[in-house]
Amino acid sequence: MGALAGRCIVLGVTGGIAAYKAVEIASRLKKAGADVRVIMTRAATSFVTPLTFREITGQPVAETMWGEPHHHVEHIALAEFAELVLVAPATANFIAKAAAGMADDMLTTCVLATRAPLLIAPAMNTGMWENPITQENVARLQERGVTIIPPAVGQLACGTTGAGRLPEPAEIVAIVERHFSHEQSLAGRRILVTAAGTEEALDPVRFLGNRSTGRMGFAVAAEAARRGAEVILVAGPTPLATPAGVQRVNVRSARDMHAAVRAEYDAVDAVIKAAAVADYRPAETAEHKIKKSDGELTLTLVRNPDILYELGQRKRHQILVGFAAETQNVAEYARGKLAKKNLDFIVANNVAEKDAGFGVATNHVQIFYADGRAEDHPLMPKAELAGVILDRLEDVLKSSLKPAPLAGKGDHAQHGERGESRNSCDEIS
Repeated sequence: MGALAGRCIVLGVTGGIAAYKAVEIASRLKKAGADVRVIMTRAATSFVTPLTFREITGQPVAETMWGEPHHHVEHIALAEFAELVLVAPATANFIAKAAAGMADDMLTTCVLATRAPLLIAPAMNTGMWENPITQENVARLQERGVTIIPPAVGQLACGTTGAGRLPEPAEIVAIVERHFSHEQSLAGRRILVTAAGTEEALDPVRFLGNRSTGRMGFAVAAEAARRGAEVILVAGPTPLATPAGVQRVNVRSARDMHAAVRAEYDAVDAVIKAAAVADYRPAETAEHKIKKSDGELTLTLVRNPDILYELGQRKRHQILVGFAAETQNVAEYARGKLAKKNLDFIVANNVAEKDAGFGVATNHVQIFYADGRAEDHPLMPKAELAGVILDRLEDVLKSSLKPAPLAGKGDHAQHGERGESRNSCDEIS
């Protein structure tokens, strides 16, 4: 039996010319054994008739909140039915409404009500796709754990060429298959992820910090939870929402993060250290706000604990993954850190590169392994990169002969949500 056999999938179809490709997507999902229910927006029915999808899936097609329902409270029934909601094609309008949490038709209401994972395959004109508003909406959805299937580059219906084409149905269905094949692949594993920057207080008003947003670490935590792992996310200050199924510990300074990680380390199978931790802190923190004067201000800085180095020295059964955010000599510095800190592999990038590193939704990385191997991964959404990192972690876990920790989950349940906190950069955001 394939990965899709018996799976309950809601396919959302919005009003773009690529709606005709959704017919083949529905057909392929059905042939693979999935139970497919289709929701169409009003605009989508101008491109493809509901009858087409009904004949392919063998199920009624939901079009409106106000028609004769096929289920009791139909949008809720479909939301609860779904093991996965796939929207393909997804217009810029739908993406904007989903990002804003709007629920003004059957599809957006179902999307807002469901607890199932959401996959969105955008399709639109290149200008609409590259518009900063659309990109902000996409980033907002990704930060909430939504998987975005990037549009393909090619000739569009409007006659232009660029990014915005819906990927081929076979490719989209393959992504859906991979989604279910990874389901629960990390069940029974306990994974600690660190994310965002840390803050080192100068006085009650000011601090030393960095540009990390936490997007990369949060994407990793969300993907690990989706694969069934018990995830502890130690996060510096960030407005990002806690991913579903993730236990979050909020910290502010590097020393706070050091203490939180030490408390969990002995009982985890792996640590993915994606936080941007301050290397230095002020030797003294002023009790009151430092007032400006005509002269210069000299700060004395002292070293913070090197969390990753300490974990490498204490490593027994754990798999240890580091990150390296560099602006030059990326491979050289990453390999040096890999060896010095006793890592299993390291994810490195050049934060000076366009559309990579801090404050953006995409990244271009290289992965270096303790056995000397190296991989280069092209620019991709951080949510997609999180899947790559977890794939590599699974490979290392499978090949490792190290036993799992003996401590039980209950021994560590006391580390729950703590007071919020926020800070130079050793790793990627």
